[in-house]
Amino acid sequence: MQIRVRCGCGKAGCPEWAIVEAAFTFTVGYHELAGTKVALKKPLLVLRKKKTTAVAAETELEVIGVIRHKILFKDRPKALISKPQVKEKKTLPLPAPAAAPPPQSS
Repeated sequence: MQIRVRCGCGKAGCPEWAIVEAAFTFTVGYHELAGTKVALKKPLLVLRKKKTTAVAAETELEVIGVIRHKILFKDRPKALISKPQVKEKKTLPLPAPAAAPPPQSS
C-alpha cells in the first residue's frame, strides 16, 4: 500500500510551532514538575489523514506542521502541600448518665 505525503503549505514551508519560554512548570493536582526546552534529534511531522475518492485503499497524508522541540521533565514531581488537610470530625455531646436509684435496705 502506498501512502502519499503532501505539504499543503506551498512555497512558504510548513508552519513551525515553537515555545518561547525557557523554563516550564506543569501542575497536576498537588504535584508540580519543572522542565526545560530541548531540541529533538529528528523533527516530527504533524499529519492529517485525507481520503481520496478514486480508490478506497489509497490514503493521502497532509503535513500540517513540524515539531522541532520538546519539553523535558527530568526531576521527580514536587509536592505543593506538605501533608493533606484533615477535616475535624464533629462529635455530638453524650447525654449525662441517669442517676442510679438509692439502694434499698431490707
